[in-house]
Amino acid sequence: MAYLMDLLKNSSYLCLQGDIHCKVTHICYDSREVKKGSVFVCLKGSRRDGHDYAKEAVRHGAAAVIVQRNVVVEERAVVIRVRNTRETLAQMANLYYAYPSRKLGMIGITGTKGKTSTAYMVWQLLRLAGFQVGLIGTLGLQMEDELTPFYNTTPESLLIQQSLRKMVDLGYDFCVMEVSSQGLKTHRVDGITYDIGVFTNLSPDHIGPGEHKNMEEYFACKADLLKRSRIGIVNADDAYARRAAKQGKCSIRSYGVGVPCGYRAEDIAYETYPDCLGMSYQLSGAVHERIELGMPGMFSVYNSLAALAVCHTVGIPMSALGKQLRNIKVRGRSEEVRVPGGYRLMIDYAHNAVSLKSLLLTLRKYQPRRLITIFGCGGNRSKLRRIQMGEVAGTYSDYTIITSDNPRYEPPEEIISHIIEGIEPTKGAYLAITDRKEAIAYAMNYAAEGDFVVLAGKGHEDYQEINGAFYPMNERNIIDEIIRQYHY
Repeated sequence: MAYLMDLLKNSSYLCLQGDIHCKVTHICYDSREVKKGSVFVCLKGSRRDGHDYAKEAVRHGAAAVIVQRNVVVEERAVVIRVRNTRETLAQMANLYYAYPSRKLGMIGITGTKGKTSTAYMVWQLLRLAGFQVGLIGTLGLQMEDELTPFYNTTPESLLIQQSLRKMVDLGYDFCVMEVSSQGLKTHRVDGITYDIGVFTNLSPDHIGPGEHKNMEEYFACKADLLKRSRIGIVNADDAYARRAAKQGKCSIRSYGVGVPCGYRAEDIAYETYPDCLGMSYQLSGAVHERIELGMPGMFSVYNSLAALAVCHTVGIPMSALGKQLRNIKVRGRSEEVRVPGGYRLMIDYAHNAVSLKSLLLTLRKYQPRRLITIFGCGGNRSKLRRIQMGEVAGTYSDYTIITSDNPRYEPPEEIISHIIEGIEPTKGAYLAITDRKEAIAYAMNYAAEGDFVVLAGKGHEDYQEINGAFYPMNERNIIDEIIRQYHY
């Protein structure tokens, strides 16, 4: 229970109707979650506008609504107009949950590639060092062995503050958070100061309607993390990360491969272990330690350097950290699934041209007999992304199976046709199979000993989004079903 006036004390507002001294019992932005006494915050999304549900919220018991354009609701409800409802939601949530981020060690990680893997590595390493740690990101809210899925890498501010409050109440030491450019742009992390902010890299992505208008806006949003951080850890090999470091006002530490820096990987080797593809390298700079990774590729080297820099910065001895990384694997990130038949099968979240190219070039280093790639593209996203991914798959795969990903509100066949526009000029061999399960079954039957099969695009996701509905679809379960069906 709180007074509306108190929740608005950090916001500029105009009371259009009612008494701001009213009591509120609950904050929400989904009209389906309204309770008696709720304050309903109208958020405008890409497809739905919360202002259209204001009347419904009041009918269901909302005591107040927060708007950024005028609405007409029953006179018994308080109506507050603000400049930006997302900004106000963040301020209200911080106050309602008593600024829980101030009682935790906050670690934020941003960048085009590597956020999830780096965050997961940091989370695991801190836990192995004996700390109580929560993780907020693409995989959801992870606390101990309990995972609560989110549908945004950085959820809405209200969910963030609820999650942080839960961590504080349970006595947690740290929260590791993936901080997306959209999360920064739309005020989801307002009110949070990060003890450590990590900038992994920046490359063209998320440019288009509903995302960022150009690369400069994308960079400006990412760079904002270091302005909210006490210590910044940046990839010294990335020009955008170096630029962000100069703009931030925090103390900076660096990691990399190509230039002198605080945490540098040297003598890098591609390793084929019995249970997985991996890497090894000599860590130099601030400390010296031989590091082994249970994940493949240079991107894994960079992610591990960032994770080691974070954990070393909070005081964990590097000797303890180096011994742990070999056994850490990230769900849906170069995740190898054991299958019969003498070929390797991997699930990876690569869902843009840059990440797919990086993944395929990495796997080439391990000298597969053939590289077979299965992927699709999401609906209601840039057509250019689809063409570029088709071009990458056709260029770097021996055989490509184009299928459906999350078509959202578009026909899957139309998305596939855009991918084919990109793949045909490469002369790469391909086949289109719209049904993703059928595509996976075809690849598994087609693969032979020594081949690598890559299921790209879904990664950790266990659903398929079609016309606004989410249908269960876990690629690991599909693989198991296919193995049983064909009696491998």
